[in-house]
Order: sequence, then structure tokens, then C-alpha cells
Amino acid sequence: MIQKMTAEGTQSLTRLERLTYDLWIADYGMRNAGDLETASDLHPSFQEEAARIASELSLARTAEAFGLPRSDLEASYFERFDAICSEIAAAAEQGLE
Repeated sequence: MIQKMTAEGTQSLTRLERLTYDLWIADYGMRNAGDLETASDLHPSFQEEAARIASELSLARTAEAFGLPRSDLEASYFERFDAICSEIAAAAEQGLE
């Protein structure tokens, strides 16, 4: 997905790929800096974009998580991470884009 984005641009990603990228950005910030500031530096609108795409794809847990105020998402991120990953993986298995 990163190679595709680098070679063809962000617009080449499906919604689900873009959501996965937004999650990767959030995870990078949380695991490396312990907050979402680094994620915001990499992609300022990652959280809003993730909430919007998750809502469009009817991924309720993911939309809820990314729709939280940033401080609340930071506080509950690791508790929500597995459920978000499972929801995105299930959407991929269903062929949602």
C-alpha cells in the first residue's frame, strides 16, 4: 500500500487502504511518541479522515474511536486497537473499498 501510494499517489488508494494508512499513522505516533502529535505532523487530517471513511464503510467501532476527541483517543487507543484492526480486516474480507 505504501509503495502504491508512493508510485501512484494518495488518490490511487481505495477508501479501505486509506483508512488502513490512517491507522498506521496513528499507530506510529502512539507506539513511538506515546501520543498523536507525531501522527498529526505526518498527516494533519488523519483522524478526521479515518472517522469519515470508517463511517462511510459502516465500521462503527473504528468510526467511534477516530471520532473521539484526540485526548480520549490517545487514552484508549491501545484498548481499542485490536477491535479496530479486526473490523478493518473483516471489511477487507468482505471486499469493501
